[in-house]
Amino acid sequence: MARVRRGFKRRHRSNRLLKMSSGYRERRGNTIRKAKEQVRRSLRFAYIHRRQNKRNFRRLWIARINAACRMNGTRYADFIHALARTGAAVDRKVLADIAVHDPAGFARIVQGVASGSPGPA
Repeated sequence: MARVRRGFKRRHRSNRLLKMSSGYRERRGNTIRKAKEQVRRSLRFAYIHRRQNKRNFRRLWIARINAACRMNGTRYADFIHALARTGAAVDRKVLADIAVHDPAGFARIVQGVASGSPGPA
């Protein structure tokens, strides 16, 4: 059987791996074996944390909406239920942004939802 020379392919794969691991400390950034382990681990954490990031932001938005609702004399659960009943198509991200940057506008939305109409959109 003929001998396999892996010059280009191996170097290409190794260089791609080392480029991904640049900036890591000590041997994790410049030796193939350690870089491979660390890159695999890093990619796994990146995958997990992309999903956790979505959860964390949703929790933040809910906390902000709840605080703004309490300032306007209602509960978060009641507000969301009334919002769904009126059929307003506003998600939590937008509601949290309105609650933080335009408290008067959020108060109008809360009053509109409480009265049964979607309020100013």
